[in-house]
Amino acid sequence: MNVDEITVEELNNRLENGENLFILDVREPHEFELVNLQGTLIPLGQLPDRLDEIESVKDQEVIVHCRSGVRSADACKIMMAAGFKNPRNLAGGIIRWANEIDPTMPVY
Repeated sequence: MNVDEITVEELNNRLENGENLFILDVREPHEFELVNLQGTLIPLGQLPDRLDEIESVKDQEVIVHCRSGVRSADACKIMMAAGFKNPRNLAGGIIRWANEIDPTMPVY
């Protein structure tokens, strides 16, 4: 199952252009508290049981991210198997975002 990806540059451009995007953060709460992209937090381990919370965006593009892109790729596969039409993995995750978009962001 291939996972579609979005680059940090593309996401940043779209956010700067005022696009209303649904961002799903699949990290743990302590990671979210350190640094986040203002997304909806549902940790990967809880995702299968909480998909109903994001049912309203099932037919929309959903940008999924984690720290490095591994957990979010897994999350995209879970979502696709559940019928989500367009989950997209943020390539490189929050680490790449901090390195390429916002160097003031802490990297952990």
